[in-house]
Formats: sequence, structure tokens, C-alpha cells
Amino acid sequence: MRATSAAAALLLALAGSAPTLSAAHRTNPIRKVVTMLQDMQTKVAEEGKKEEDLYEKFMCYCTKNSVLLDQAIEDGKEKIESSGAEVVAKVEKKAQLNADLIEHNAGKAAAEEAVATASALREKESKEYAKVKADYKTNIASVKKAVAAIEQGADGSFLQTTAAGMLRSFAMERSEMSDATRQEVLAFLSGSQGSEYGPQSGEITGILKTMGDEMAQSLKEAAETETGATTNYEGLMVAKNKELSMLQQQIEDKMERVGTLGVEIAAVSGGLEDTTETLAQDQKFKAELDAGCSTKTAEWEEVKKTRAEELVAIGETIKVLNDDDALDLFKKTLPSASSSFMQIQVSASALKAQALQKIHAATNRLNRPELDLLALALHGKKVGF
Repeated sequence: MRATSAAAALLLALAGSAPTLSAAHRTNPIRKVVTMLQDMQTKVAEEGKKEEDLYEKFMCYCTKNSVLLDQAIEDGKEKIESSGAEVVAKVEKKAQLNADLIEHNAGKAAAEEAVATASALREKESKEYAKVKADYKTNIASVKKAVAAIEQGADGSFLQTTAAGMLRSFAMERSEMSDATRQEVLAFLSGSQGSEYGPQSGEITGILKTMGDEMAQSLKEAAETETGATTNYEGLMVAKNKELSMLQQQIEDKMERVGTLGVEIAAVSGGLEDTTETLAQDQKFKAELDAGCSTKTAEWEEVKKTRAEELVAIGETIKVLNDDDALDLFKKTLPSASSSFMQIQVSASALKAQALQKIHAATNRLNRPELDLLALALHGKKVGF
């Protein structure tokens, strides 16, 4: 309906601008109007195609970058989660290693103390055995000398020797010897042999030999005890040294692992911080991209709607002007031969005013400079009609 009104207005305008009846009959300006509208229609369509191409490229950019950003954001979240878990695991592992180091160092200190204690005890026992061994050997030798002297009948001279004095001291100090036996030995060593109360030489020889045998057995037992203690000590030292070596190796290994974990924790934490910052930037850019693309889409829909209305209006106007009725309408607007000059002038002025009103309305709605040319023509300007 609007296109028909616009076409009629154009026809009226053209009719009103005809200078004379004969010129109106000779010229039909409808075709020039149609051509102008067709050019306008082509230009509007071409502009729409260019804008559509630009919009599609922009939307391709939106889609492509939206997908890339979504993937980057998802990857960033996964990396933050995995890195956070990795940091926690490494921190826990480092704490466990530090606890193990405390335990290993305590075990090492205990082993070193055990070694020191065992070594001090072994040294003490070794010195005691050396003294016992020396005493037994000395006393055994004294007993042998006493027995030999009695058997040779030289007991008197023996009693004057140092060996006799040492044997006397041994007999007095030996707690396991019976008092009767001790008295007999001491009586012999004091030179009372042969008196009424002194022991006989055969008896004293037997006692001395028994003492010698007992001392030899005690020395043997002491030597066996010393050998066993030495063997046990050496075995303990082998075990403790092995334990110390193992603990030292464990301490060194775990100290190295603690250092390595410290470096790894720092690296992962730094990467986690960078990833968190990058994720925030990606999320911000994604929000801005979504907002920009949504705004562009809304703008494009409005532009597309307006352009479609322009094309419909132009197309309907062309259709009306190309119709056979348009020519009849144009002919009817022309004045007849019987019309006076004043009637023609009045009709032309009225038709111009009506046509200008229609064109101004279309210009305000469609914002097309081509319509301004038509208005210029109606004002009496020359535009090629």
C-alpha cells in the first residue's frame, strides 16, 4: 500500500513538472524513475552483501576464538587442579621425608652410642682379662716352682724367693680355697713344715698341684670368656657399622630427595601462579568477546531488518511503476486540451506539493539520497528528466 502511494506521488510529481501539454505527450519519465529505483535496489543489495560478508567474517572470528578460549579455559582449570594436587602431594612427601630423616638421625645416634658403649666395655674387659691372665700365669708359675722345690728337697731355699711371697699372697686372697687348705699352704710357706703342726711335704705338694690345676682351669675359662666377648664385640661392630652405613646412605638419599622436592614444589607453584593468572585473562577476554559478539549480532539483525524493509519498499514501487496502470495514471494527471493555462498551473502546484510530502516521508524513513534527487526535481532544479 505504501509502495503504491509512493508511486502515485512520483507520477503526480512528474506530471506537475511537465512544461507543456505537447512535451508531456512526447516524454514518459516513468522509465527513468524505474531505472533510478532499480539502481538504488542493486546498490542496497550490494551493500547488504558486503555487510553480510563482513558480519560472517566477524562471526567466524567470534566462533573460532570462542572455541579456542573455551578450550584454553578448560585446560587451564584442569592444569590448576592437577598442579594444586601435585603441590599438595609433594609437600606431604617432603614432610614425610623430613620425618624419616629425624628417625634416621635418631637411629644413627643410638647406633653410634651403642658402638661407643660396647667399645668402652670391651676395652675395660680386655684390660681386666689381661690382668687376670697375668696374675694366673704368675701364680701358676709360682706353684710349679714350689712343687719342684719340694720334690727336689729345696723347699727351704724356695721360701726365700719372690715366687713364695706371691704364692702366699694368692693363698690369702683366694676366696674359694677352704680355710684348712689355706692354713696348710700358709704353714708351708711360713716354714713350719716338719713341725708338730706343719703339713707333710707330700700333702703340701698335692695341695699345690691342685691349686695349679684349678688356676690353669680358671685361666682357661677366662680365656674362653675373653674369646667369646671378643667375638661378640666384633660381631656387634660389624652389625652396627653396617647399620650406620645404611642409615648414613638413607640420610644422604632422603636429604637429596628433600632438596629436589623443594625445587619441584617451587617450580610447580610458580607454574600454578602463572596458569591462574592466564586463566583469569582468558576468562575476561572470553566475557568481552561474548559481549561484543552478542552486541554485533543484535546490531546486524536490526540492520538486516531495515535493509529488508528498504528492498521491499523499492521493489513494490518498481512493480507498481512497471504496471500498465501506471501509464494510465500518468496520462490522467496530464491536463486536457480544453484546460486553461490557470487550471494547469493550479493542478501542477497541488500535485507538486502532494508529491513532495510523499517523498519527504519516504526519505525520512529510508534515508536514501536518491529520493533527495527526486525532491530536487520537484523544486524546479534540473536533474536530467
